[in-house]
Amino acid sequence: MAGHTTAPGQSVTSRVLSILAAFEDSPAARTLSQISAASGLPQSTAHRLLGELESWGAVQRDAQGRYQIGLRLWELGQHAGRKLRDVARPYLQDLFGLTQETVHFAIRDGSEVLYIDRVYGSRRVPQASRVGGRLPLHATAVGRAILAFEEDWVQGAILDGPLDPRTPQTMTDPAKLHRELEKIRSRGFALASEEVRLGSCSLAVPVFQSDGIIFGGVGIVLPTSRIHQLERYLPALLGTAERLQAGISHLPPTPRAAPEPKPLPSSGTASSAE
Repeated sequence: MAGHTTAPGQSVTSRVLSILAAFEDSPAARTLSQISAASGLPQSTAHRLLGELESWGAVQRDAQGRYQIGLRLWELGQHAGRKLRDVARPYLQDLFGLTQETVHFAIRDGSEVLYIDRVYGSRRVPQASRVGGRLPLHATAVGRAILAFEEDWVQGAILDGPLDPRTPQTMTDPAKLHRELEKIRSRGFALASEEVRLGSCSLAVPVFQSDGIIFGGVGIVLPTSRIHQLERYLPALLGTAERLQAGISHLPPTPRAAPEPKPLPSSGTASSAE
């Protein structure tokens, strides 16, 4: 979202949201000029709105004068998905207790996978996921475990959209990805190696609602050097997914954004699709 420009006549709310969106990709502190560039706002406007946000507690400044997300906004954000996270946590803790490996639970939101919870110990591995973080569906094992059981129109929207490479190993060919989704649907699990972060690999299985509709996915992450050990954890993952399905049965369906449509080329101009 960084680097977009704001439209003329944009509302104050939209301007404030564009400032907060500047912190979406990373929680790292930002300078005023960086926030101005990311939000598309003039520095004077960004400075004024940041001052109001700081007074409310949505942002705060560090010793160098850079801005970062404030504690009040963090506290407010803890309410998002809390019921789902509270339900999932005991099952993830059990899975971690059985495997002693990093494990996570995620759902689909648009064309991305949203990480609801994660449990890890001192034996951490290189990874890009974090609680509340998002990654592309097509590049992650847990994302593909979900996508394989989505409706055809959802799969089509993802396959027709941009399949951005996160590493040289990321699967970006639509035909190859389609075949991979068919394999996942047939065998019931997904694998990914170094497609989001070099040095790590993952195994994931789907989690369904009681009516059989896909709800999310649970996965485990290992160093790539131990990729040969991944499938030994499949029974534990499947058991956890089954227990999670029972645990979420009382929750209302989680509203999820549809994948964003691929933009059409403007009339009279050449298509930018590659």
